[in-house]
Amino acid sequence: MSSDVPDVDPEDVRAAQVTNARIEDEMEQSYIDYAMSVIAGRALPDVRDGLKPVHRRILYAMHEAGVTSRSPHRKSSSVVGETMGDYHPHGDSAIYDTLARMAQDFSMRYPLIDGQGNFGSIDGDPPAAMRYTEARMAPIAEELLADIERDTVDFQPNYDDRLEEPAVLPSAIPNLLVNGSSGIAVGMSTNIPPHNLGEVIDATVELIETPDATVEDLMDHVKGPDFPTGANIVGRNAVHKAYKTGRGRVRVRAEFEVDEEEGRIVITELPFQQNKSRLVERIAEDVTEGAIEGIRDLRDESDRDGIRVVIDLKRDAMAEVVKNQLLESHLERTFGVINLALVDGAPRVLDLKETLEHYVEHRRDVVRRRSEHELEEREDRAHILEGRLKALENVDSVVETIQDSADRDAAKAALEADYEFSEAQAEHIVRMQLGSLTSMETQEIESEYADVTARIERLETILGDPDELDQVIVDELEAIKDEYDDERRTSFIEDSGSVTHEDLIPEEECVVVMSEDDYIKRMSLEAFRAQNRGGKGIIGTDLKEGDSVSSVFIANSHDYLLAITNRGQIYQLKTYEIPEMSRTARGKSAVNLLDLDDGEEIQAVVDCDRVGEDVDEERYLTMVTRDGYIKRTSVEAFENIRSTGIRAIRLEDGDELVDVEETDGDADLVIGTADGMAIRFDEDEVRAMGRSARGVRGIDLEAGDRVAGLAAVDPDRHNWVLTVTENGYGKRSDVSEYRVQSRNGKGLIDIKTGSRNGSVVAIEAVTHGDHLLAMSADGQIMRTRVEDVSTVGRNTMGVIVMDLETTDEVSCLDIVPAAIATDDGTNGTSDPNETESETPETDATAADVTEAGVAGPDTEDE
Repeated sequence: MSSDVPDVDPEDVRAAQVTNARIEDEMEQSYIDYAMSVIAGRALPDVRDGLKPVHRRILYAMHEAGVTSRSPHRKSSSVVGETMGDYHPHGDSAIYDTLARMAQDFSMRYPLIDGQGNFGSIDGDPPAAMRYTEARMAPIAEELLADIERDTVDFQPNYDDRLEEPAVLPSAIPNLLVNGSSGIAVGMSTNIPPHNLGEVIDATVELIETPDATVEDLMDHVKGPDFPTGANIVGRNAVHKAYKTGRGRVRVRAEFEVDEEEGRIVITELPFQQNKSRLVERIAEDVTEGAIEGIRDLRDESDRDGIRVVIDLKRDAMAEVVKNQLLESHLERTFGVINLALVDGAPRVLDLKETLEHYVEHRRDVVRRRSEHELEEREDRAHILEGRLKALENVDSVVETIQDSADRDAAKAALEADYEFSEAQAEHIVRMQLGSLTSMETQEIESEYADVTARIERLETILGDPDELDQVIVDELEAIKDEYDDERRTSFIEDSGSVTHEDLIPEEECVVVMSEDDYIKRMSLEAFRAQNRGGKGIIGTDLKEGDSVSSVFIANSHDYLLAITNRGQIYQLKTYEIPEMSRTARGKSAVNLLDLDDGEEIQAVVDCDRVGEDVDEERYLTMVTRDGYIKRTSVEAFENIRSTGIRAIRLEDGDELVDVEETDGDADLVIGTADGMAIRFDEDEVRAMGRSARGVRGIDLEAGDRVAGLAAVDPDRHNWVLTVTENGYGKRSDVSEYRVQSRNGKGLIDIKTGSRNGSVVAIEAVTHGDHLLAMSADGQIMRTRVEDVSTVGRNTMGVIVMDLETTDEVSCLDIVPAAIATDDGTNGTSDPNETESETPETDATAADVTEAGVAGPDTEDE
């Protein structure tokens, strides 16, 4: 029988399934899909673990195969095959190239693969074939995978839905910054430099403890990139820009030594990712073509111990010219920083703080999920142990119940009904062996139950208190730092590749004068010749009405100066940045040089270059306040000072900074007061503190007294303690006269004060050949040899040092070190009628009171 339904033309069916589309729209959408696949799936690292998918899959495949740092090395071809077959179907070549790079100590700051065999060289030699090399995870790579089995991260299906792979690794280290990353996607690229592990961890801890920390605060810890090949970063501005914006161009210069006596230049470190063999070839080509002149021979003497490229110069060659030619063409490279990473699957350019914030949030999620997972396990175990303990309490009846049951299921049902055991407890009890019913087993169960319940309480605390969870992260980071931290390899150098403004400034010793109204200027030290003590001095500055001199100090024109204000902020500037003016000029307002706030005044200035010169040991800024507080902070804390200043000390209301000395940790500190008391104690009594600390009590002041100054005494270098009063009197006393005692004591009598002497202005440690530069409030300056000031005992009135007008007084002084105090001439006269005034020591009772030196209550606030 024929059908009434008409036949359907197959061509019509196919035509109905076709959708019309504009070719432009289809191409655009297809390209976007392709681009996002490359961006998210291949080329860019995740901000959380710092890995691209191929890195993550190689490490996870090794983890699943048990190829850890404690296992024997495995053939690289085996690792590549398992990775490609299970997780990354993009070809063995791409996987092996990635594995080899993770094993290269010249490519990774902290290699993630422990390779055995030829994995390539800095000369550009390729790795041996994967069948010849072997690999296993490096110990630090295991920190990236730690706790991955404890539900710490999400898993996703692999490419064929046969297995699951982690979407991200737990990453106990901030790997994105530590090892960096580079890659080219569609329309974008990333280039993140490696960093020092300890510095990045310190910055991460700082961010956890101080969430409102700025990028500048974090840069106090992260000094800059730390490349595996070492070399030097030229200048800091580009690094700072990269950290603040996520982009920057950092100049990296090779480490080399110019030996003019031998006539050679020796290169020992190369910029990151520079091919050594190609470098030598290019230099040779330039020498052959005449682009570089003066090179006689060039050879590569590198070995397993490090790089050594020797460039021998011709006899008549100028080493400085050859060096500049090499710098211009070969020994410097630019590292373009692009801090681009995936955040929630989308590419973003991040600054330093944002990068660490995303990592910290990831670690919080990991630790929270790990704690929840462990808590569930521990609660399950506690539940079982509670059932076992309950069964042991009723052991006879429980055993009898089980014996009377027909089978195991009946026994479990009877236990649940008669003793209210849960199903899990009943299942465990019926499977217990008789040997577990001994008293020894009972004690072990009770001990384990106590441990489990204690751990449950700890986990509940961590999950219930964000501060406790953060502390867990901090503790784990500190432990990793202790395990893997090492010294920086990349150093910072000044930009000396071209002539700068500083090169045009002659190096000379300067006198810097500052007034109460913050007018500042510098003058050549040669303008002030030494006079005999008791002279009037010469004009040092022209003050406006109502202003007076606040400080005077000696510095080299190229020295770095640290200026600390009454608000505890510290600023940095070069001496040559202070305008040079004549003796009769007023100076320039300091607000034109430093970004001071309204009401902020400079209280003390430290010349870091002068005191820290040729000293390798750690240095400290030791500060003392008017109310007797003292603190010291490592100079390293002040290496990166912003234009707006950073905190140097926390001052109490009404207190102010009086004096600052740079010390080395081995000095004795002498605090002098306005009323003529002094206390000497070991520097170790003031432990190093952070920038924002207030400090500890240095001296117990009498009512109405205040600190006048601080002297750092090195008994091997200093002979005397020099004290000068406001009426122009002063004296030298042997260092031995000031016995060492505990800080926060009353101290000893240093000098007699009163109507003749006035209050103490300053106290200094001096030695043979030093000069004293004293300045009065009205602007007179007098320079004299310290040895012209008589040596007398402590409890004396001293002799006249500077002849002052009736309305004038000594405002401040500084010491010209013997090394630069070369002026032997005299200019001025001493007072021939001036006689030394000594007062004998007071009687025993008074001495007992003034020299008791008993430490008072120790008040410390950090």
